[in-house]
Amino acid sequence: MATVPGSGYEDPTADVLTEAAAAFGLLASPARLHIVWALAQGESDVTGLAERVGGALPAVSQHLTKLKLAGLVRSRREGRRQVYLVDDPDVVDVVRLLVGRLTARTTGAEVPAPRRLHGL
Repeated sequence: MATVPGSGYEDPTADVLTEAAAAFGLLASPARLHIVWALAQGESDVTGLAERVGGALPAVSQHLTKLKLAGLVRSRREGRRQVYLVDDPDVVDVVRLLVGRLTARTTGAEVPAPRRLHGL
């Protein structure tokens, strides 16, 4: 890893960059981003998520499968239902920060100072 001159920060490894790019790639879909946003507010089953994000049940289920395989969400059984929740709190921080700042820009609201993310 190289250190950025004058910053005190080291460049991330190729493995870290690859993992980050994969996570951002999954979140590049508006539907998946909306699902992660919804789950960041609280856990839900696939039916509740489909209603909230306005997606068809099979499509939301497929998005959840991809997010689950990537380790961004997880599920637990509650009786006959599968309940989904975000499995990576750092992803929640990034999504909330980005969506919150973009929302503030479009509404003209005051943009809060950014919270310091873990490890930065």
